[in-house]
Amino acid sequence: MAEENGGAPQVRMQVLAQFIKDMSFENLVAQKGLSTADVQPDINVGVSLDARKRAQENHYEVTTKFKISNKNKANGEMLFLMEVEYGGVFLIEHVPEEQLHPFLMIECPRMLFPYIRRIISDVTRDGGFPPLNVDTVDFLALYRQEVARRAQAQSHAAAPLAN
Repeated sequence: MAEENGGAPQVRMQVLAQFIKDMSFENLVAQKGLSTADVQPDINVGVSLDARKRAQENHYEVTTKFKISNKNKANGEMLFLMEVEYGGVFLIEHVPEEQLHPFLMIECPRMLFPYIRRIISDVTRDGGFPPLNVDTVDFLALYRQEVARRAQAQSHAAAPLAN
């Protein structure tokens, strides 16, 4: 095995599987028989992540969840709602324990993102809307926001109550 950094083993990451865990697409325009001719879309994209260790050694499952809503700016009516959970199984070796969580929550979703982006584009197009090309997600910034949110929640929980 190739070694770098003074004999430390090289990090190894391999995607073993990718799959849609759950997906829904609600085309409310079609259900209500409305026209999209005069629609001014207001698209909101929410992203969340989850990771867990699997039974096999060095195997981890990472799930990227997207919730996309598209409302009409003019009247606030929902045009479509899409939720998709996309998972990947990864073999990860030689990542120090203290760096494993950020690795799982940043690098693994980066590997999955092009595939989930394509699914979102295809489903929105097939649903009768222009294909939605989701902007690239900054998973590092997302991770930092979550770490800051958890630290703030812990500090509030640990703070003594004022009378």
